Amino acid sequence: MTAVTDQDNGNGNGDSNGGGSGKAAGDTSDRGRDGRWDDGLIARRAAAAEADEAGEAAPRAPAEDDAEPQVEAYVPSGGPLPPRLDALRELVGLSRARLDRDTLAEAGRVLDEAAARQRLSSRHTVIAVAGATGSGKSTLFNALAGAPISDTGLRRPTTSQPIACSWTDGAAGLLDRLAVPGRLRRRPHPGPAAFDEALQGLVLVDLPDHDSAATEHRDQVDRVLALVDAVIWVVDPEKYADAALHERYLRPLAGHAEVTFVVLNQTDRLPGEAADLVLDDLRRLLDEDGIALGEHGEPGATVMSLSALTGDGVPELREMIGRFVQDRTAATRRLSADIDAAAARLRPVYVAEGRPGLGERAREEFTDRLAEAVGAAAAGQAAEREWRRNAGRACGTPWLRLWRWYENRGLPGSLDRMGQALTPPEEELTARQRVEQAVRIVADDAADGLPGPWAQAVREAAFNGAKGLPEALDELAVKAGAPGASKRGGGTEAGQAAAASPLGGTLGGRPAKPPRPKWWPAAVLAQVSMTLLQIFGGLWLVGQIIGVLEPGLVTPALIMLAGVVGGPLVEWSCAAAIRGPARRYGQDAERRLREAAAGCGRARVLDPVAAELVRYREVRERYVTVTEFSTTGR
Repeated sequence: MTAVTDQDNGNGNGDSNGGGSGKAAGDTSDRGRDGRWDDGLIARRAAAAEADEAGEAAPRAPAEDDAEPQVEAYVPSGGPLPPRLDALRELVGLSRARLDRDTLAEAGRVLDEAAARQRLSSRHTVIAVAGATGSGKSTLFNALAGAPISDTGLRRPTTSQPIACSWTDGAAGLLDRLAVPGRLRRRPHPGPAAFDEALQGLVLVDLPDHDSAATEHRDQVDRVLALVDAVIWVVDPEKYADAALHERYLRPLAGHAEVTFVVLNQTDRLPGEAADLVLDDLRRLLDEDGIALGEHGEPGATVMSLSALTGDGVPELREMIGRFVQDRTAATRRLSADIDAAAARLRPVYVAEGRPGLGERAREEFTDRLAEAVGAAAAGQAAEREWRRNAGRACGTPWLRLWRWYENRGLPGSLDRMGQALTPPEEELTARQRVEQAVRIVADDAADGLPGPWAQAVREAAFNGAKGLPEALDELAVKAGAPGASKRGGGTEAGQAAAASPLGGTLGGRPAKPPRPKWWPAAVLAQVSMTLLQIFGGLWLVGQIIGVLEPGLVTPALIMLAGVVGGPLVEWSCAAAIRGPARRYGQDAERRLREAAAGCGRARVLDPVAAELVRYREVRERYVTVTEFSTTGR
């Protein structure tokens, strides 16, 4: 009996004249023994008419004219698949700028195939029959279809192209996706297999041998296996442990266990209990491959033995396939397993070790290093000394101020010149190296534990942001008069906290010159009085010595002594009084320079690094959503 050609061939028309595809399937005659046409639609109508005349209740196959309309659009389920696909799509979109194209290729392929499958019929389940040379997969294919659709024989390879058998109409789009030509699309012959309600919606595809010597055959197998909803792997007692099968297909597809059938064929060749022993060993090998076995009600692969030649076990397999098809979840399970496999490949580039990020301690240490590089502590000390120096000038004795002026005239041997001469010429370079070290350390801290691509992105963000940071910090140091920031900020030891800034002569909103306390005028007046007493007492004594005034050394000597003792006493009292304000002023100067350096480092380095970490957390959340409802536990 010849096979019936599919009504949904590549052009959407059946081959009803008995030629073309019918002969390609191995037909030797276009007519049956009784002389009637036997090529599908005509045969079914003739059989139905004869049954009506005979009064028989013969089963009737749905004809093309009265077939129920088939739903071509995929009906989206309310399960976890849609949000997982959305999360995977967002994950790929957010990662394109950070990951190379090859890394995201598999995820992109899964998204494309999912979109293509969801545009097609959800009433149909596409199951491929795959196996090695001589395993009997074509024989099993014909046994399930109830007709010799696929060629069988001793010539190898027998199957050179995929052959499809569809139990219902509406599968043309699915077969177009599999690139099955119209001449190789079949319908089951009228009979129990064709009218089995459980098989309505089944599309069975017989594949070439996966171990064929022809490379194009293996390529077709790989292509179709990536597109079908489920796979029936047919193995025989001789090749069931073949490494090529397990290493190339079963082990990589271990996550697709729920849409996998493994059938041990040709059990008629095994004597006694040998079939059970081989089947147990096959289960052991599948377990080693990581394939979950659907036993004791648990989800997993279906493993069974049969003989396609004798028919032993074929009805049981057909019944299992019928339940599987009527469940109408094979496409969803397959897509979910594909997402799991893609997520497993992406795990090394999304899952971090520990909890990476920038903690408060890392931020504070970065600020400390920048403050050290910019000389914030030295600037504070210089500002404190500047305060004290101003107080000494205002409240000190005129003789001491004269001596200090002499020292600071800028003579070659003065202390100020010696201090400048002792400044290392490579000091600015050292500060730059400190800044670079600070950036490198904070980048390493932020990238610690991150997957490689994201760690590299964090480091690049830090180093790109750090370009120009040493120069910006040097400007801050010059404005604050930090020692070693170069003497461009002024000529004093502090570089003058009075160095002008672009903000009208202030840095951080504070006056450039140290403010004077309210009691300074009184102290200055007291020091002037002591000086006047010294001068008055001295002139009185001189007048007595030269005879202008009457002799009397006690009074002028006491007046002069009071001025001599009172001047240093006033200076010492002022020095004690300004110690606290001078320290606070120095600390305030250090704080302002430290905050300015921290703000500069935060804007140029920490914020870009934090942005990259936020991006990583976003993609990590998407990845968690992708893997949250995994059906394979990957």
